Amino acid sequence: MTLCITGTGLYIPPYSISNEELVNSFNQYVDNYNEEHQAQIEAGDIEPLQHSSAEFIEKVSGIKSRYVMEKSGILDPNIMAPVIAYRNLGEELSVMAEMGVAAVQDALKDAGLQATDLDGIIFACSNFQRTYPAVSIEVQNAIGMVGGFAFDMNVACSAATFGLAQAVGSIRSGLGKRIAVVNVEITSAHLNWRNRDSHFIFGDVATASIIEALDTPKGYEILDSKLFTQFSTNIKNEYGFMDRSEFLAAGTPMYPDLKEPVTDKLFSQNGRKVFREVCPKVSEIITTHLQENDMTAADVKMMWLHQANANMLDLILRTVVGRDADKSIAPSVIDEFANTSSASPMIVFHRYKDQLASGDIGVICSFGAGYSIGSVLVKKV
Repeated sequence: MTLCITGTGLYIPPYSISNEELVNSFNQYVDNYNEEHQAQIEAGDIEPLQHSSAEFIEKVSGIKSRYVMEKSGILDPNIMAPVIAYRNLGEELSVMAEMGVAAVQDALKDAGLQATDLDGIIFACSNFQRTYPAVSIEVQNAIGMVGGFAFDMNVACSAATFGLAQAVGSIRSGLGKRIAVVNVEITSAHLNWRNRDSHFIFGDVATASIIEALDTPKGYEILDSKLFTQFSTNIKNEYGFMDRSEFLAAGTPMYPDLKEPVTDKLFSQNGRKVFREVCPKVSEIITTHLQENDMTAADVKMMWLHQANANMLDLILRTVVGRDADKSIAPSVIDEFANTSSASPMIVFHRYKDQLASGDIGVICSFGAGYSIGSVLVKKV
């Protein structure tokens, strides 16, 4: 029995925001804020906010644009958040489920399968719009999958590789023969669009992968997985169901002004520390993983890496492969999609998987909050 990735799917949201559009909105907000707080700024009580620029964003991240599920609210200086209406659960698909269904259907078509062929769905994401019922089970119902199981799991930006590992484990333990791993990210909703250091980082997207146990392999054989976690608060998102109790305990109203959403618990990171601490560890994990499978970097034809930051991708490539590494070994989509959290390495895999020849070795690698790092070795059949 050989375990293979036999199909992948991609759902791209309907709207795109360029750096120029984003900066125009952000700078309007900065001007409004500085004008409103002019007296405090002149008194030296607070620092004025600073403008951003499209050139700054591209230089520090490699990002030129990002896809989003809703655009107008994000670009409104008075809102700066996606405005997405609630959908009645059970009467209409939730937004995450709708995106997941589209990605799964695309992956099933790529694999030549029907929804009824699936035995399981693993919804592996950074954020979930609700706690339960699981979005995965909603997708299971929507696509017409009969029987089997579905569950949600969260390992932040590493959820895709951890999800692939769980799919492999589930199949090997006899829980099923075909499992879909789905990565849906509406990161636009967890982002503080008023933070100059991070407002440009994320985009929305959905991906799906079909994992099968086959007597006659096809697609990409999954050779091995390696997972790593280490606690850190340098990347965090603390927003959750306990907020109500915590606000009440602090004696503050939950939403004193609807125009000012609670932002102190949304995504935040210490970018410099993350860069210094995560990049070397990712390189170490990939190198060690190859060694454990009697391989070297020279055996790797392509690395599908988490699209966190263009500079991080370059550093990881150089430290794993060598200073003169060909950048085509680690293709990037960050300029078009931005950071799409768990889905990002699977977007690159989906886009570039057909460029390898039979027998070629590749690495799917994710890294992010936790810290969490996942490496999956695959071979083109």
